[in-house]
Amino acid sequence: MKVENGKKVFVDYKLTVDGAIADQSQPGQPLEFICGMGMLLPKFEAAIMDKEPGESVSFTLEAKDGYGEVIAEAIVELPKSVFMIDGKVAEDILFVGSQIPMSTADGHPMMGIVKEVKEESVTMDFNHPMAGKTLNFDVTVVDVRETTPEDLSKIMGGGCSCGDCGGGCGESECGDGCNCGGCN
Repeated sequence: MKVENGKKVFVDYKLTVDGAIADQSQPGQPLEFICGMGMLLPKFEAAIMDKEPGESVSFTLEAKDGYGEVIAEAIVELPKSVFMIDGKVAEDILFVGSQIPMSTADGHPMMGIVKEVKEESVTMDFNHPMAGKTLNFDVTVVDVRETTPEDLSKIMGGGCSCGDCGGGCGESECGDGCNCGGCN
């Protein structure tokens, strides 16, 4: 069976950025997704379209086709008071490279990376960590099968019964189905 929109696809992959491996699937644990559902970068899916199990492909995605260019306005300086917990600045999380979950003024979650810590402020980068990067992929299609109702329920939020998932439960947050006692 070939990779097509609507099929459940399993791939082994290696992502290389700036000459170093940035991410890869683990042996026996391929990346699983439903093709055409917007779960992966569109150009990634396009590169493996019509491939069959056992076929491999190597391709490069420029920043514009990956996670976009770095947006200067997404790098901001915030007062340290933003990082107060119980009336005290959480100094233990304020170090260069630390990823800190935050939210916008209207409550939308976003991840920020600490770029600089000053005496009274912290410079945070809210760009995707791979923004501005050229992505080099080596991908092997492991399996392709028909999508089941169970596959669809996992991505449509039907698998979570705990109410603790923060607005949706996916495999990356909670594991298969999330019938948990807490997701985060």
